[in-house]
Amino acid sequence: MGKKLVIVESPTKVKSISKYLGKDYIVSSSKGHIRDLSTKGKYGLGVDIEDHFKPDYKTIKGKKKVIDELKKEAKQADKVYLATDPDREGEAISWHLYKCLGLDDDHYSRVVFHEVTKKAVLEAFKHEGKIDQNLVSSQEARRILDRIIGFRLSKLIRSKTDGSSAGRVQSVALKLIVDKEREINAFNPEEYWTITANFKDFEADLFEYKHKKIEIKTEDEADNILSKLSKTFTIESIDKKRKNKQSKPPFTTSTMQQESSNKLKFSSKKTMMVAQKLYEGIDLADETVGLITYMRTDSIRLSDDFVAESYKYIENKYGEKYTGPVKKSKKTENVQDAHEAIRPTSITRTPESVKPYLTNDEFKLYRMIYYRALASLMAPAEVEGTTVILDNNDYNFKATGQIIVFDGYLKAYSDYEDTKDTILPPFDTYKSNVIAANSIEKEQHFTQPPARYTEAKLIKTMDELGIGRPSTYATIIDNIKGRGYVNLVERKFVPTEIGFEVNDKLQECFSNLINVKYTAAMEEDLDKVAEGKEVWYELLEKFYKDFEPAVKEAFDKLPKKEAEETGEMCPECGHPLVIRNGKYGKFVACSNFPACKYIKQEPKQESIICDCPNCDGKIVEKRSRKGKIFYGCNNYPDCKTAYWDKPTGEKCPECGSMLTEKKGKIKCSSCDYTKEA
Repeated sequence: MGKKLVIVESPTKVKSISKYLGKDYIVSSSKGHIRDLSTKGKYGLGVDIEDHFKPDYKTIKGKKKVIDELKKEAKQADKVYLATDPDREGEAISWHLYKCLGLDDDHYSRVVFHEVTKKAVLEAFKHEGKIDQNLVSSQEARRILDRIIGFRLSKLIRSKTDGSSAGRVQSVALKLIVDKEREINAFNPEEYWTITANFKDFEADLFEYKHKKIEIKTEDEADNILSKLSKTFTIESIDKKRKNKQSKPPFTTSTMQQESSNKLKFSSKKTMMVAQKLYEGIDLADETVGLITYMRTDSIRLSDDFVAESYKYIENKYGEKYTGPVKKSKKTENVQDAHEAIRPTSITRTPESVKPYLTNDEFKLYRMIYYRALASLMAPAEVEGTTVILDNNDYNFKATGQIIVFDGYLKAYSDYEDTKDTILPPFDTYKSNVIAANSIEKEQHFTQPPARYTEAKLIKTMDELGIGRPSTYATIIDNIKGRGYVNLVERKFVPTEIGFEVNDKLQECFSNLINVKYTAAMEEDLDKVAEGKEVWYELLEKFYKDFEPAVKEAFDKLPKKEAEETGEMCPECGHPLVIRNGKYGKFVACSNFPACKYIKQEPKQESIICDCPNCDGKIVEKRSRKGKIFYGCNNYPDCKTAYWDKPTGEKCPECGSMLTEKKGKIKCSSCDYTKEA
C-alpha cells in the first residue's frame, strides 16, 4: 500500500494534521490559491464573454514550484484528499487543485473539517465526499463578476477622477459613508431643554405634564415650568418588575469583527488575521491544535458535542442553575449554515490555561470568543427594574433603577458588558409619600447629527443590508482606506475629496448598480447558484447585458479629468509634463501621450535594511511589479539575494541563514527555526 496525500491550504496546518493522521499519510500545502483569472481577452478580463464567460486561468506567480511538487506527490500516492477550507473559496481551491493535478474521480476525495483538532479531522475522513460543483460555480461567478466590475469601473474612475479603483461591494460601502456625511452636513441642530430634580441619593427627570409627554423647546418655557415647581414632591407610584437579560449568541464572522472593534480596538483586518492563526493551530505544551472553529461563518449553530461538554463544565464551575438554552438562529437556513458558530474547540481549554502560548493579541481575541460561546449557553441574568413616578404640581418626574437579582451568564461575561447596578433608595419604607429635592435645575441641549460610521457600525450595517460576505469586509474596508477615499478621525470614517468625487461620478452613471438593493440582490442570486437553483453564466450574461452599455456611455458622457501640470517640459518632445493617476498610484508623464510615451523616472530612495549575506551589497526595501514590498540586494542582477519578510541582519543559530521578522515572530529564511520577536 502506498501513501495517501492530503492537501490543505495553509502550511501551518501541515504539522498538526500530520500528527493526527499518522505515517500512512503525507500532508502538503497549496499555500493558498494556485490559479487566478488571466488578463487576456477583451478588456483584460480573463474571460471569453462570447462563450458563456468561460474563464481563462493562469498559475499565480511563484506557485509553479508548489504545483509541480504536488503533482509529483499525487502521482506517487494511492489516493489524494483535498482538505482545503470549508467554504466556497476553499471549495474553489480544491477544484483548481483537482484540475491542475490531473486527478480523476476514482482516486480523490474532498474532506471538510471545521476545526483543527484530532477528533474533528479523523471524523472528517470517515465522511469523505466529492467537490461541490455548485459552490465552485458560485465562487467562480463572484470572482468573474468582481473582475468585470472592478476592471471596467476602475479604468473609468482613473480616467475621469483622481481615484484609483471601484468595486462591486467596495463602492457601495463608500456610498454608505458619503451618504452619511452628507446627512451630517445637512443636519440642523434644534434646541431643547431638560429639567432635573436632584435628591440626596438619586435624580429624577421631568418627562410628562398631567401624564402627557412634554417637550421644552426654549429657556423661557423651562423658566416658566420652574416657576411652578416647589422642592416638595409626592411619590405617585413605585413599579418594580423583574425581567430576564438574555445572553448573546456565539460569534459569527460579522459579530466577531464588530465586537473586536468595539471591545479590543482591533481593525477587521487584524481580527481576521489573529482568528486565522487561532484556527490553524497553536503549539501548546504537548500538542499543536486549533483553538477555535473556522472563523468564516454566518451561523450561530453549536455542535451537540460542544453543547454537552459546555453544560457539564458550567455545572461543575458555576452550578446547575447557571445552564441555559441553546440559541436558535432567526435567519433562514442556507448553505452557509453548514458551519458552526465561532467557538473554542474545547471548553476545557480555558484562556488562562493557554495564555503562555499565545501572543497578547491572540489571547485577547481567544478570551473574547471563548467567553462569548460559554455565556451563550448560560442562564439569563435576572434583573429587577424599579420605576418611580414623582408628582410636583401636575408635572411628572421619573427615576429609574436596576439591580441584578441573579447574575446568570454575566458570571462569565461581565467583562464584555456594562453590568453596573443603579440603586434607588427604598421608597416603600418612607413614612409619608412626600420627598424633598435638594435642587431643581434646567439644562440646555441641542439635537445631535447622525453619528459617523465606526468600523464596527459599518460592518453591522453591511451585514444587516446583505451587502457582500462577512469574510470580505476586512478587505473592503482596507481598500477604501488604502485608496485614500476615507480617513479615520477618532475611529470614525470621514470621506475625503477623492472619496466624494469617485462616489458622485459612479452615482451619476451607475446609480442602478452601485446601490444597496442591487448589491444585496446579487448576493442572493450568488447564493442561488451555490444551492443549484441558478446557472452561473446565465447570471453573468443577464448582468453584462445592461452593464457594458452603461460603461461605454459613461466613458463618453463623463468629462476627462484634466491632468495637473508640473511646470516641467518633456525632455523628448517639449510638451508639458503632467501628473497622471495609474493603477499603482500617481506618476509624472508627458501630456502628449500617446504620441510621446515619456515617463519621468523618480530617483529611488533606498531604505537600507542590513548587509547582504552573499556579497558586499546592501539589502534594501523594494517593490515588485505588482507593488508588493520585498527585500533584495542592491547589487541585483549580479546578486539575486531576496526575501519577502524583513531581514533582521542576524544569522540563524541552527543553520547560519538570515533571520527574518513577520507578525511578531523571528523566523529563519531556510530552516524551521523560530522565536518570539
